[in-house]
Amino acid sequence: MEIKVINKGRQPLPAYATPLSAGLDLRANIDQSIVLKPMERQLIGTGLYMALPAGYEAQVRPRSGLALKHGITVLNTPGTIDADYRGEVKVLLVNLSNEPFTINEGERIAQLVVAKHEHAEFVVVEQLDDTERGDGGYGHTGVK
Repeated sequence: MEIKVINKGRQPLPAYATPLSAGLDLRANIDQSIVLKPMERQLIGTGLYMALPAGYEAQVRPRSGLALKHGITVLNTPGTIDADYRGEVKVLLVNLSNEPFTINEGERIAQLVVAKHEHAEFVVVEQLDDTERGDGGYGHTGVK
């Protein structure tokens, strides 16, 4: 699949780290380093603008290494980029650790996963079919 993109930043286009990676790495396109204090959040630009094909979305997801090692994650995970959005792709990062974290120019800050989606149509009915689970909600199946 081809995705039309304008790169107004100084970073290379997103790329897959390995041949079987699901996510493309997004990089910070910033003029100066940004220090995220504990519990602070900030919108980080990538310099990228894209036109996704109809029926597709791009999901902005955290990088596991940043989350594990530094407590840095994407706050609205996954962030959704719709096919009709034409603004800059930005990443809402949050620092959930107890230590400040510095984001540097060109640093890989998130992953972008392109996914096909469907449009659903809601149909009002009087009752739903029965299942074994029924209305069992949060914690219904236990932990083991």
